Amino acid sequence: SVVAAQAEEEMAQSIVDIAVADGRFTTLVAAVQAAGLAETLSGEGQFTVFAPTDDAFAALPEGTVESLLEDPEGALRDILLYHVADGAVPAETVVTLDSATTLQGEDVSIAVVDGGVVLNDSANVVITDIMASNGIIHVIDSVLLPPSIVAAAAEEERGAPAARRPSVGLQQ
Repeated sequence: SVVAAQAEEEMAQSIVDIAVADGRFTTLVAAVQAAGLAETLSGEGQFTVFAPTDDAFAALPEGTVESLLEDPEGALRDILLYHVADGAVPAETVVTLDSATTLQGEDVSIAVVDGGVVLNDSANVVITDIMASNGIIHVIDSVLLPPSIVAAAAEEERGAPAARRPSVGLQQ
């Protein structure tokens, strides 16, 4: 049937293909490409991506995205990998978890608040279960920051030398 063929064609799209086609993730796509992660997130494997919208990136302090793009293999890559978990985890499973280990290595906390999923007490999951050929996308309304980067930014603000992290002016 035509409907089945269309559904199959849509399923053949990778996480990156879907993000590009959607139009709400232009900053995320640009960052993924700059950090050299587009091939990974287009390739084999199953991933769960907590995808911040363009509005989520726009809400970061002024100059943050530009600063991150200057160091695409460092803090930017770490922040992006902090939005990805190994394996395809649908919303019905996400709501049963307290946390998930990201590809960056640190855990993101998961809580169900007023019937919605909240990550790290700050990011709301606003759309769930966008299926891709290589995983699942859950759309979030703010950018997640790994605890190690938040700690480095706090150290820097206190005047201590930052531990191996460039200044990105991140606030939590």
